[in-house]
Amino acid sequence: MGSPSSRLHFFIKRFSRKPHFLAKNEKPIIKTAFCDQMVSQFCHTKQFSNDTFGDPIDAGCSIRKPISLWPGMYHSPVTNALWEARSSIFENAPPVETDLISKTPSKSRTIVLYKFSSDYVLREQYRNPWNEIRMGKLLEDLDALAGTISFKHCSSYDGTTRPLILVTASVDKMLLKKPIRIDTDLTIEGAVTWVGRSSMEIQLEVMQSSPEASSTSESLALTANFTFVARDSKTGKSAPINQISPETEKEKLLWEEAEERNKMRKIKRREQKKEIQGEEANRLRELLAESRIFCDMPALADRDSILIKDTCLQNSLICQPQQRNIHGRIFGGFLMRRAFELAYATAYAFAGSAPCFVEVDHVDFLKPVDVGNFLRLKSCVLYTELENSSKPLINVEVVAHVMRPELRSSEVSNNFYFTFTVQQDSLKNGTRVRNVVPGTEEEARHVIERMDAEKS
Repeated sequence: MGSPSSRLHFFIKRFSRKPHFLAKNEKPIIKTAFCDQMVSQFCHTKQFSNDTFGDPIDAGCSIRKPISLWPGMYHSPVTNALWEARSSIFENAPPVETDLISKTPSKSRTIVLYKFSSDYVLREQYRNPWNEIRMGKLLEDLDALAGTISFKHCSSYDGTTRPLILVTASVDKMLLKKPIRIDTDLTIEGAVTWVGRSSMEIQLEVMQSSPEASSTSESLALTANFTFVARDSKTGKSAPINQISPETEKEKLLWEEAEERNKMRKIKRREQKKEIQGEEANRLRELLAESRIFCDMPALADRDSILIKDTCLQNSLICQPQQRNIHGRIFGGFLMRRAFELAYATAYAFAGSAPCFVEVDHVDFLKPVDVGNFLRLKSCVLYTELENSSKPLINVEVVAHVMRPELRSSEVSNNFYFTFTVQQDSLKNGTRVRNVVPGTEEEARHVIERMDAEKS
């Protein structure tokens, strides 16, 4: 890599906004109004630009930079590039109180380009053992991009920002519409689509063209909706944010859809407090009927079924400073990646063959996770859907617990729900997906709750 001084010279030469620092016939990898203000230590930038993006952020740009320039920051090709792009807010410009304004979705629109077809170093970062895309890392990047978009929306027109902490509150269903290839360029694009008083929804689209794709809709591989909430950095209470002014017909339609989702979330929260009764009580008894056979007469239990508790896996970790975000807490995308990889392993051990990702059903961020926390991730196959024998579905739950041994306490910080299936070749070779049975009334109630949430 050379000496620190030579690495620094290379970094400034390659990424400074001043043309005379660029080598002959060389273009900067990141070239947008937003990201042009990066490397604040050297460029002395003090504002956060709100100009609309020009060229997209290159996902591989940070791989070729000396990582010591971001000490203590979680390192991933895309998270580095995105955090660097918004670093000037925190490192140079002191937070100031500004009046709330109304902004259009285009002001927060951001694009990230993965040059998988030509960038072999980047491709290696995202390749799994089966030479497919690592979905966990992609989920991690989606969270980082949503965070960048939320910061961009909450800044004022002159680039200053109010003292806000913006955190991921939840992630709605992400349905994989088509397989994502590791050898073809990939684009993620997103913007704020809806704003409440202190919350906002960010919609992200993952696009990958192919010779068969004749339209933009056919290039769409995945859509994700993230909800972020704003907290006052001093009091920790909810804080108002800039409102949104949709301009185009598509932006207005996205706002209406997000408004409807927000109403449905409130209705679901109220319904979850109701007692299970009537028809739901009958469903509860049916679910528990088979579990009593497992518990009382295990020799007569259905061999094509298995108790939820027998599908469980878990792992534990101490949250390290290198995994923290710009607020000093553990990066939400890191938690999503760890949860996904545990869910994948759970489905793998359950099915007996490498699973295929279908969708992220839902993610809840209930409590922040801090550096030094003892985090335990517990997973299980919650239930299976076997109606379609050619595509059986495996629904996996991962619950993250923050444990404090000194205080003898444990709290749930996150709930993650993923759906997988198995490959067609495995089914042809005799792989069978078993029915999963709740062993307790609490488990049965939880299964019914998740099934209903999936249908709504």
